Amino acid sequence: MKQRLVLRLVGFITASITSAILFIWFALRPWYSHWGATPDEVQRRLPGDELIAAPHPLSQRTKGITIQASAAQIWPWLMQLGQGRGGLYSYEWIENLLGMEMHNADRIVPAWQQLNVGDPIRMGPEGKAPPPFTVVQIVPNRALVIGHRNTAGTGWHDTYAFVLEPIDANTTRLLHRNRASKLFSFDRPLEPGYFLMERAMLRGIRQRAERNRGMVSQE
Repeated sequence: MKQRLVLRLVGFITASITSAILFIWFALRPWYSHWGATPDEVQRRLPGDELIAAPHPLSQRTKGITIQASAAQIWPWLMQLGQGRGGLYSYEWIENLLGMEMHNADRIVPAWQQLNVGDPIRMGPEGKAPPPFTVVQIVPNRALVIGHRNTAGTGWHDTYAFVLEPIDANTTRLLHRNRASKLFSFDRPLEPGYFLMERAMLRGIRQRAERNRGMVSQE
């Protein structure tokens, strides 16, 4: 009798987990992988796409958000991305639970605006965090593309593009596109978590850009 109850419990847990996974992948994934983006933005070629000619079909995710600020007013917030700089503007407390020592800036700091192709963008302290991103492309007030080299060093394993598209003088679309040549085994189960952090990052950039338009710290 006891063994039968255990088997039923295991069966129920297994079925529940399977149902949750299927729900996430077939019902929620189309929404969160293209959160905030229009069909045209999802399909359109964006800066950085040329770096990975044939991305894994499940790796491309395009998110978008409208910001009531000009591209020039949003750009400085992108320029200071990274741990030890302006932060990632996401859930700082979650990142710090993982030991990332993240501190999100609420001001634009001139010392953090000097970003060049080849510079690292850290997600946390060396030795605690995943390998830093490398800056691949900088098109002022238009696009920042970062990524990780493949193991052979001959191309790019993944790219993360931040693209600014003006709607008018005071309104801008910020698009965020992820692409990868292949997926790691942990990518699929962690994808909803990636989404939550990336959505918070886009909202964090919007909040700061709209609240601090034209304000630059003198530090």
